[in-house]
Amino acid sequence: MNGNEADQIEAFLAVVESGSFSAAGRKIGRDGSVISRRIVALETRLGIRLLERSTRRVAPTEAGIRFRDRVREAMDIMRTAEDEARAMAASPTGLLRVSLPLAFGRIWIAPRLPEFLARYPALRVEASYTDRYVDLIAEGFDAGVRIGEMKDSRLIARRIAMTRRLICAAPSYLDQRPALQEADDLLRHDCVCFTRLATHPVWHLQRNGKSRAVRVSGRLETDDAEAVVQAALAGLGVAMATDWLVARELADGRLIPVLTDWTVSGEDGVSVVRASVQHEPAKSRVFVEWLAEVFATPPWQDQGVIR
Repeated sequence: MNGNEADQIEAFLAVVESGSFSAAGRKIGRDGSVISRRIVALETRLGIRLLERSTRRVAPTEAGIRFRDRVREAMDIMRTAEDEARAMAASPTGLLRVSLPLAFGRIWIAPRLPEFLARYPALRVEASYTDRYVDLIAEGFDAGVRIGEMKDSRLIARRIAMTRRLICAAPSYLDQRPALQEADDLLRHDCVCFTRLATHPVWHLQRNGKSRAVRVSGRLETDDAEAVVQAALAGLGVAMATDWLVARELADGRLIPVLTDWTVSGEDGVSVVRASVQHEPAKSRVFVEWLAEVFATPPWQDQGVIR
């Protein structure tokens, strides 16, 4: 509906409610002749007479009464839609669709979602756990959590936690192999390789301003980060893993950090992303704020090993 059509309907309703063109004009701040022209234009567009005119009164025809009733129904629906939209902007309600990284989401977010739902009882959450790239806009997600570098410039990102990569191995493996003191010592060790690492099979390390790129190898390669950890726990070799992924294993001694005076290049943070913050619905806003609260102190640091 364009502006002229909306003006015609406004004029029609004003005439029906007030009973004359002049009274309708006063009601909406227009001259009575303007109201008359708008009614004529409306009747011409619809191809039917909506008003019966006499020197004493103006009254709707049968078609006019039906048209008035339908228009009022439509206006009621529009008002309801506007009220619902305002309510969603003001308070968190409805369905919140979020995309979460598979391992990170399972370990650190899934156990806390009941807490989020308890805080916002009018919300429902649909959580999708996957490591594939998710187009939040095209796939209709309200928000997502991303790890590492942000590549989609269409999204608004908020960093909620810092992370770092570590090199570690099981005590059973380290007890049987040479000590790891220099980056090049990795060349004499079996390494569990994560094939989705951007630089695979090269690990980049730095110490005292010097960098070293080590081409590692081993008997197992996998594209699943949790499988890397399981292999390391089984004593298959040295693993590179992010602190959030191995915090518990390091805390209970099932994995031991090695080359601790070296810094490993790579993943440096966790961000929550959404398409826009302009006119953002309350459900997305409170999810972002809740995540920022949960990760204000990264929970993997609470394990007592990673600082």
